[in-house]
Amino acid sequence: MKKLLVGLLVLVFAEIATFIIVGKAIGVLYTLLLIIVTSVVGVLIAKKRGTKSFQAIQNSAAQGQPPGVPMIETFMIFIGGILLALPGFLTDIIGLLFVLGITRNLFKPLIFLWLRKKMKHGQVVILQK
Repeated sequence: MKKLLVGLLVLVFAEIATFIIVGKAIGVLYTLLLIIVTSVVGVLIAKKRGTKSFQAIQNSAAQGQPPGVPMIETFMIFIGGILLALPGFLTDIIGLLFVLGITRNLFKPLIFLWLRKKMKHGQVVILQK
């Protein structure tokens, strides 16, 4: 929990510094407009991709296949959408990396590795009915 708090504080300070730098470069009004536009466009992209990903979960379940990969993709798109909705340039960049399919594929092996470690230590349990 302490690491999460420190990480959030670092992110907030980095976002403030980025706002200042971008504001000096293009002006305050354009900076605010850019923040609003990136948030709106990001949420629209996340909504479109998230709907497709949710349909992939339903298709996998309907075919009797485990929906592991589509669930991870849906989760990543959800997190990316939240990051895109937050005001800030750094969160927008991270959110886009999670929402776009090409870069999302780069993160999937890391997430699977993280999940395997959690399962090995008993911190994640998968229930079967």
